[in-house]
Amino acid sequence: MIIKKYLSTITDIQSPIPGVYTLTFECQKKFKFYPGQFLHIAIDSYDPSMQWPDSRCFSMQSAPSDQVLKITYTVVGKYTQRMSNELKVDQKVWLKLPYGDLFQRGLGKDNCVFIAGGTGITPFLSLLNDSAFIEYPNPTLYLGFKNKDYNIYSDGLEKAKSINPSLVTNILYEDEQGRLDIDQIFNKNGRTNYYISGPPVMIKIFRQYLLKQGLEEEHIVIDDWE
Repeated sequence: MIIKKYLSTITDIQSPIPGVYTLTFECQKKFKFYPGQFLHIAIDSYDPSMQWPDSRCFSMQSAPSDQVLKITYTVVGKYTQRMSNELKVDQKVWLKLPYGDLFQRGLGKDNCVFIAGGTGITPFLSLLNDSAFIEYPNPTLYLGFKNKDYNIYSDGLEKAKSINPSLVTNILYEDEQGRLDIDQIFNKNGRTNYYISGPPVMIKIFRQYLLKQGLEEEHIVIDDWE
């Protein structure tokens, strides 16, 4: 898919918990991307005749069929701090997309396991809320959050279940049940395709564990654009 630049308007900003923001964008031309892909956002002004300005990558949370595009981010550095301080509703920003091939690698779709920590759920929602999700027989989703306040994705999870009723969802809250346990997950699901998204440390530990179990690297797909 061709990478394009979209002059977009921020139509909504939500901060359901401190330090976490969901932005909604609209554009006169339709955003074109595949589930699981990501974008670059530039908050500085951009002249199309000049070099692309400093930008950051974020997974697209919306399904490709949606009329709007959403991202959710956590304030973790200078750029995201600028975003939280400077971005306003009705402001225009430039987006460049799409990038990545999270779900376009030609892997089997049966019994896939999706593992997400925190905002790592966003690239998965792009697939789970797309009509193509029905093509995934018997998927299983594991979600880990610090506490219940951080689970701001109930609407998206309900939509996923309506699209694919075979979806099994397991949600763990660290303050109640502890963190996601890759050993337990693998022992229950065995050798299949694993999709992992979340904090870099989590991704690294889970990937190394699966490799030690003899799972081939091509069956461990990580959202690793950072």
